[in-house]
Amino acid sequence: MKVSFYVLSENKAQDFLGFICQLTQTALNKSAQSLLILIESDDALLSTLDEAFWAHDATSFIPHQRLLDSNVGDVDGSDTDTDTSNTENTVINPINSQPLAPVLLGSYMPTDFKGIVLNTTIHPVNDFMAATNNAQPTRVLELIKPDANSVQEGRHKYKSYKQLGYELTHFKV
Repeated sequence: MKVSFYVLSENKAQDFLGFICQLTQTALNKSAQSLLILIESDDALLSTLDEAFWAHDATSFIPHQRLLDSNVGDVDGSDTDTDTSNTENTVINPINSQPLAPVLLGSYMPTDFKGIVLNTTIHPVNDFMAATNNAQPTRVLELIKPDANSVQEGRHKYKSYKQLGYELTHFKV
């Protein structure tokens, strides 16, 4: 698995939401993988991201859906604008068999998730994979803010991924 660390400058950290929106859109556009989950433990930040994805661009939005708790069947259907014709790389809602949006927002990784993970938590993605059944992310994007705590957490995650033999890259943005 490929893990990319994005070490944010002070300017990018000040526009954290904008950078997340930009990175999400870029990841979806550049990847053959059409599913991305943003994992964040702060519910207030998830709500703010929910709004930011609707307003990211004046002429478009990032189609997304919010996972409400640790059960993939509990989704907020009001945030979805999904083309149901192509479900090959899509997580299916077990309650109504409808595909979820290409971008998911949540505090956990759904069962059987296969896609890109944008991780903004202090925990390595492996911690979330261990708590799910058969999750196999194709790529992980880690954001590191310029403060001392975030840098230290990033180092911990880097070491964890390195021990597991993942392909690691980092970018200063």
